[in-house]
Amino acid sequence: MTAAVTTVGLEQLDVVAGAPAGNLALAVHRSTAAFRAGADVVVLPELAISGYVVDADLARAVAEPLDGPALAALGAVAAAHDGLIVYGFAEAAGADLFNTVVAVGPDGPVLHYRKLHLFDREKAVYTPGDLGLPVASTRHGVLGVCICYDLRFVEVLRALSLRGADLVIAPAAWVGGFDRTVPATGATGHVASVLAQANLDQVAVVAVSQVAGAAHGGPATLGGSIACDAYGELLAGPLSRTAPDSALATVDLAAVHAARVRGERIRPREDRRRDVYTLHYQGEPV
Repeated sequence: MTAAVTTVGLEQLDVVAGAPAGNLALAVHRSTAAFRAGADVVVLPELAISGYVVDADLARAVAEPLDGPALAALGAVAAAHDGLIVYGFAEAAGADLFNTVVAVGPDGPVLHYRKLHLFDREKAVYTPGDLGLPVASTRHGVLGVCICYDLRFVEVLRALSLRGADLVIAPAAWVGGFDRTVPATGATGHVASVLAQANLDQVAVVAVSQVAGAAHGGPATLGGSIACDAYGELLAGPLSRTAPDSALATVDLAAVHAARVRGERIRPREDRRRDVYTLHYQGEPV
């Protein structure tokens, strides 16, 4: 049975590039703390286990298979607390490396996603994702996932929302390089993009970034993680721009569904002119 609300723990981590054992220990600690604080779902950043690695040799050395140490350790935490953990890692699959996110619950993986849109130096290390944009019906609502740069392609959140997602979870390692300027404090352009799309697509979004990675061999990740409702209004964040941080956000699933009708004659999904345009997902219109 789907819960009326779900509490999401945002766990913004400062991880070490190329140090999976230490990062995994940190992920276990922070996930456990979030569950004890009341979270039903815990969200960790992009590449939280491997660190943000864009050196091909190092990435190969720290990558692990889907059923590797991270899944075993975080799956055990999820089972102990009857919850769900969403985390990013460098996945080894045959000769390929993927920038991957998994949602693991008490009974194992619920969602397995490989980043579709590789950013900058990722293109020289990782293979573009080949698992599409999965959604899964859970007792926490219908969940979808994407990763960081995927959020800059409006088709991603649109496709996930039209395929039924109530909540899209987006682990990230936000950096500069897309927007002309990055403010020193407060919300970045990444946040503005998420809030606008959540409102337009009538879907709640939780985006959790790495922070301050330049101190540990990674890029200058920006933090500023957020959660928002289906009107694009903040439920939590932006979190710290310079330090590890945590927050809880309560997502009201009934309110997400209600947001899809904005008035008696304002129904964004019904008002789409599918006779003029449409969006196809894997060859089928949505």
